[in-house]
Amino acid sequence: MDINVNVKSAVKVRAFYLFYIIVGVQVGVGIMGAPQFIFLESKQDAWISILISFAFMCIVVLVMFTILKQYKSADIFGIHVDLFGKWIGTILGTVYILFLFASLLSILLTYSLVINVFLHHTFPNIAVGIVLLSLTIYSVLGGFRVIVGVSFLFFFLSFWIVFLLYDPITRMEWTNLLPMFNASIPELLKGARATTYTVSGFEILFLIYPFIQDKKKAKLPAILALAFTTFVLLVTTIISIGYFSPLGLERVDWSVLLLFKSVTLTFFERLDYIIVVGWIMIIMPNLVILTWGISYGIKRLYKIPQRISLYTVAIILLIIISFVRSAHHVYQLTDFISKVGFWIVFVYPFIILPLVILKKKWRQRKGSA
Repeated sequence: MDINVNVKSAVKVRAFYLFYIIVGVQVGVGIMGAPQFIFLESKQDAWISILISFAFMCIVVLVMFTILKQYKSADIFGIHVDLFGKWIGTILGTVYILFLFASLLSILLTYSLVINVFLHHTFPNIAVGIVLLSLTIYSVLGGFRVIVGVSFLFFFLSFWIVFLLYDPITRMEWTNLLPMFNASIPELLKGARATTYTVSGFEILFLIYPFIQDKKKAKLPAILALAFTTFVLLVTTIISIGYFSPLGLERVDWSVLLLFKSVTLTFFERLDYIIVVGWIMIIMPNLVILTWGISYGIKRLYKIPQRISLYTVAIILLIIISFVRSAHHVYQLTDFISKVGFWIVFVYPFIILPLVILKKKWRQRKGSA
């Protein structure tokens, strides 16, 4: 396997679109219940935990760019092979693919669970899976530029949902945000770690970097994407604390969806139905980008055509989600992904960085010799 990826110029996209890709893969089902999990760790100082998470995300992204810049046009699979050899590199790359697969599975199961809770208690998971995966496969088959277009388009199509939060804001009790600055440093760090499942996704940068044209301009869109995701999470968390009260938020699942459920319009009732269905526009970039990443990784590691791996992955997903009906199992999966994702997304780049730098210096010394 070649370390550097030879991408045709017709397939590459401008760094400007990196903003929509990262936002598209970060904002999804995780934000539906994230305020509760963060609040359970750091209480009214949850907003500080979110800011800590943002700072650490920025550091991790800068580390990722430093790693990628040591190569001409490499992705994480080529870097693994370069550092650890073919066999170990393939195993590590497979672990990365399995993590993306587990994340994709959790999105499908979580959204199916939300439909069962808010819309129809007996709606089959496989029906949801068929609809979502059909749209996903159609998009992925269009190629990388179509995937970027999906992220760009659905960003604007789903933006209207944010404005519906005006009603909960007007009914907030601002004293619920007090007292502030009571959480200890360990509690703040635990709260920051609780954001892992919600904010993870920017690790896709390790895969799409070779597809960016002006790589020198890629840092700013990436940081802005992290800032946007953090802002959305920060606003929804503050509103949830102020609206539900501290005691209420501890007992409320899917707090963000319930915020929309509380919105009243004179010409429409049960707006939560529209929000749950409209959430498809938010999770579609998640599904499309992760599915592309899985099929692309399988092609890179095992030389299997993306079309074959795409259909195979879709069939496996449909089989799994058709048997999983318990909310407890879904919660266990998301908790597992959150724990594993913390090490893969936030810790692993710091392990790779010194190895990449040492490898580059060794090559330079060998070349000069």
